[in-house]
Amino acid sequence: MENADETVTLKFNKTGESYELPVIKSSIGPNVIDIRRLYAETGYFTYDPGFTSTASCSSAITYIDGNKGILSHRGYSIKELAEKSNYLEVCYLLLNGELPKNEEFNKFSINITKYSLLHEQLKYFFRGFRRDAHPMSIMVASVGALSAFYHDSLDVNDPKQRELAAHRLIAKMPTLAALAYKYSIGQPFIYPRNNLSYAENFLHMTFAVPSEKYEVSPTLAKAMDKILILHADHEQNASTSTVRLAGSSMANPFACIASGIASLWGPAHGGANEAVLNMLDEIGSVDNISKFIAKAKDKSDPFRLMGFGHRVYKNYDPRAAVLKKSCDEVLGELGIENDPQLKLAMELEKIALEDEYFVERKLFPNVDFYSGIILKAMGFPTSMFTVLFALSRTVGWISQWKEMIQEPTHKIGRPRQLYTGAKPRKYVPIDER
Repeated sequence: MENADETVTLKFNKTGESYELPVIKSSIGPNVIDIRRLYAETGYFTYDPGFTSTASCSSAITYIDGNKGILSHRGYSIKELAEKSNYLEVCYLLLNGELPKNEEFNKFSINITKYSLLHEQLKYFFRGFRRDAHPMSIMVASVGALSAFYHDSLDVNDPKQRELAAHRLIAKMPTLAALAYKYSIGQPFIYPRNNLSYAENFLHMTFAVPSEKYEVSPTLAKAMDKILILHADHEQNASTSTVRLAGSSMANPFACIASGIASLWGPAHGGANEAVLNMLDEIGSVDNISKFIAKAKDKSDPFRLMGFGHRVYKNYDPRAAVLKKSCDEVLGELGIENDPQLKLAMELEKIALEDEYFVERKLFPNVDFYSGIILKAMGFPTSMFTVLFALSRTVGWISQWKEMIQEPTHKIGRPRQLYTGAKPRKYVPIDER
């Protein structure tokens, strides 16, 4: 961080006292007012519910400009990465700050591949869950349980152990996600294969069965790889902030990522693409679209079109354009354009891109709209959608955690509060109340 050649002045009207607060430059985007000495010098805290105007950390990983529709990782645009790179290369970039050279990428890929196998004892851990357990509950528990199996990567002060934990988490998440799915439908677990790519391996472990050969479609593998890239990191969202806060106490990396999964599980965060499918179920058929469009335009009606617009992006979601192309390719490959739900989704997309109401308000289809359609077409149940989000986001979480641990000024997180409770009072014995 570099101090700018400017300060801002905080002045108290009652006392006339004023305090100079330094301004810290960002490489791009808004500069920030440094309030670290504010309480010590003034006795005041700041109040910012949801931290929507507060920079909780400095980071060199991901940059977002929602007004301009920009998302970049380490300076590379998400569109360029999704079109030219692959998920494991993006993982290396997020973890290490630079794109890998051939030798570096080959070594990294081999490491991830060899760690994809789980400790065999974990299979017995899975068998303790009910068959109807939600896959996300299994993921929270099983990722946290990894710390009971891999004691050689728990020391957060050891750079080599941090790297080992990072590689293990990235490698084992597809295996855990596939096992969670297989367990929920009563099918036998499928072991990872070292001759498949990251996305191919995940699809194979998820959909293959021992009784017949399963060939991974290149089109589906490509689409899955893009979904993983597009969800790899998204700056200081709720789950990433959770991972950082948990990690600030020096908790082991497996516990920290488990906390991120728990946060992601919330419907306000990771359930958006699942909500798209639920909305399509509610609409029912193409014949009902006009009625629900009218409901969406009615401010007094609680109904909202899910998958359109975005809290961060006030323009077009830069990830959506990439995934729209993949969506078209997947539907064409599978030949299921006549599926009623998917047909309904495509009609909604057409209306949102042409209807003046949506265009004026920039309520374009977002990444969750297209990812929901693709995952549904591939055969994933909606209960697995957030699991796939967690699988993809693991590298972002672990990169942010690693960056925080390496920060020289790293300290345990301790947000302040605005206390509005009772003032000091005397205890009254129960018989006198």
